[in-house]
Amino acid sequence: MKIIYGTRPVIEAIEAGKDIEKIFLKKGMQGPRLRDLFALVRQYGIPFQFVPPEKLNRLYPGKHQGVIALLSVVEYQNIETILPGLFEQGETPFVMVLDRLTDVRNMGAVARTAEAAGCHALIMPGKNAAMINEDAVKTSAGALMHLPLCRTENLLEIIWFLKNSGLKIIAGTEKGTKNFYEPDMTGPLALILGSEEKGIDPQILKISDHLVTIPMLGKVESLNVSVAAGILMYEVVKQRMKEHKDN
Repeated sequence: MKIIYGTRPVIEAIEAGKDIEKIFLKKGMQGPRLRDLFALVRQYGIPFQFVPPEKLNRLYPGKHQGVIALLSVVEYQNIETILPGLFEQGETPFVMVLDRLTDVRNMGAVARTAEAAGCHALIMPGKNAAMINEDAVKTSAGALMHLPLCRTENLLEIIWFLKNSGLKIIAGTEKGTKNFYEPDMTGPLALILGSEEKGIDPQILKISDHLVTIPMLGKVESLNVSVAAGILMYEVVKQRMKEHKDN
């Protein structure tokens, strides 16, 4: 992952349209240039973190001026642009939403299955999400280079956008009231999964159309999130293939 350091170079990179994965700032920093940088960070919803100088020195030993930005290895896209295009092309939208999934390898594994299952986009929050680095791309077997990846500052707002655009919102959760194969998944659809530790934000669960669960018949109480995602996504594939065959 390429590194840019220094306040002015990072500002110039953002203004030039570079996709920034994350910005690290030295704790206690102040000044007019930092205010200019923060204005851009808020405008573009770029994840950032204040860290001790030792963290910055490990990332880039030298004159980093207290600011280090990691350039993304993928190009982020906008779901508000993708979705209308899918409808115009006669496609039935199918998107995957990952809430608070921070494990890089799980993210890559989900992306690999999503691309194979014909998912149109993968949506994730800007904060509390796995970094899309070389490990994620490798785990995805290159799928992250082909699957549109959308990052948003307000995930709840995007869920409302999807819902108002006609997508059925189905959340995979242990709090589910239906088995995963019960809801109709043949129409426009957004599948949501959360991390194994925190799950899905309760506010998102509240506006979901269906809360579904995967039956656990053994002694293990839960599945790895990438495995659960694969089961849910291929239920979508199964239902859509059956509908196509019947028609």
